[in-house]
Amino acid sequence: MAKCSTIILASALCLLSLIDSAYSEEKAKLQVEGVVFCDSCRIQFVTRIDKLIQGAKVKLECKDLDSGSITYSKEAETNEQGRYSIEVDSDHEEEECEVVLVSSPDEDCNQISHELHQQISARISLTQHNGIAGPVRIPNPLGFMKKEPAPECPQVLKELGLTPDGNVA
Repeated sequence: MAKCSTIILASALCLLSLIDSAYSEEKAKLQVEGVVFCDSCRIQFVTRIDKLIQGAKVKLECKDLDSGSITYSKEAETNEQGRYSIEVDSDHEEEECEVVLVSSPDEDCNQISHELHQQISARISLTQHNGIAGPVRIPNPLGFMKKEPAPECPQVLKELGLTPDGNVA
């Protein structure tokens, strides 16, 4: 009888361990890690003269695919290296998530483009069911624009095969 009780108890513990393991996988945390830069040439991608911004604020937002309503929102601030990190404690597989610019402490580099063709946010997949290994998600860099392009921009753009207005030469 004691052997039978031991086997039942061991089986119950194994079953509970499996259930806990499955539940833990669903509740696993994800980490969104990105950078914010000062777009010196106002072209919305990083060049060799751009600098990362310390103290910039960004916001992670997830929206319901059907209604468009915000289901998750969390802000973060960049460190001295212009990097931010946002911990996400739930899966957002059925939502559209993106990191958006909020504010920059740099008075000369705090403009956000509102033109449709320019990138103002970085979409990110926040689920463990997408084939991405590991918990870290890295969105594209986000850039605040300088009020006026830096004087060296024409040369930088020429090196990249672009005209001063950002078109292919």
